[in-house]
Amino acid sequence: MRTLLINSLKRFILMILIALVLATPSLAAENVDLLPDHPTPIIDLAKSLSEEQRLVLEKSLDDYEIKTGWKIKVLTQYEKTPGKAIKSFWDLDETSLVLVADPRGGNLLNFNVGEAYFALLPRIFWVELQSRFGNQFYVRDNGEDGAIIESINSIRICLDKGGCDFVPGLPREQWVWTLITSILGGIIAGLAAVPRNEKVFIEWKWLLLMSPLWIMLFGVFGIGPVVTRTSEILPLARNIISFVACSMIAFILSPRASNQQVN
Repeated sequence: MRTLLINSLKRFILMILIALVLATPSLAAENVDLLPDHPTPIIDLAKSLSEEQRLVLEKSLDDYEIKTGWKIKVLTQYEKTPGKAIKSFWDLDETSLVLVADPRGGNLLNFNVGEAYFALLPRIFWVELQSRFGNQFYVRDNGEDGAIIESINSIRICLDKGGCDFVPGLPREQWVWTLITSILGGIIAGLAAVPRNEKVFIEWKWLLLMSPLWIMLFGVFGIGPVVTRTSEILPLARNIISFVACSMIAFILSPRASNQQVN
């Protein structure tokens, strides 16, 4: 019985490994036949882009390479891939970036990044870029073409401004999260400031004691992501107003301690 259980477990693990290998996009193979017969920065095997989009993006990437020296290439694939053949086809080096779009995985986008990019765009930038534009929800709402084009636009914006620590722009779901943390920070600050006796109006000691928590919620999670990703005033103003309003509401509505003694 024990031997049967172990053998069944081995077969199950083997099946999972095989499934992962088949489902994971790979550039290990080399298929020269899939390469275009003319120079182009885009190899759209999965047909993620329309013909008009491909032509416009192709010219834009060629012009950008001539102007700046940064090589940005796009490879979309599904069942077949040219693999390592793209290295010589595109003459990839440290100034080269290959965006690989493959819908077979959990995330559409992968980035093969040249070393020169990391001086301007750290590794956390690429992780955020992949998770923001390559996730299934964004692809569902904006299409594979939208995910590819917007991620390239973000990269070019950051290269033009001399680098970014974070992906520019503040998605609605991320702003909602910063708003929630700002509200929580305001509530905690308001409750901490409630006087414990009638001789004081604001309990400064408790407010300072709880400051690591409400400053982290409001400052780090509520304000930080906003100011590092957008220059717009509206989301910043909403978070600040929400923090102040919630702290005042929590302060006013909380019951006060009484010094009256019962005889």
